Amino acid sequence: MTSTQSSSEPRLLSRILVTWIELTVVGFGGGAIGTSIGGPPGLIIYFVTTLASVGVLFYNVNELIKQWIPSDANAT
Repeated sequence: MTSTQSSSEPRLLSRILVTWIELTVVGFGGGAIGTSIGGPPGLIIYFVTTLASVGVLFYNVNELIKQWIPSDANAT
């Protein structure tokens, strides 16, 4: 493995850390807002928080795959 190959490899640990931080912020933010509002609107906030969490996961997995695809295309 050369230095050019290692620099083009995806940074999995960095992406995991970024995903974890984003999920923590979304979760705590949605939980705080949902709890402070309460009732049916609070439940809607919890649902939106769940959708945002799924969006964060999909976005970060997509970014990781986009990093892998060019490195595989250059290798062949």
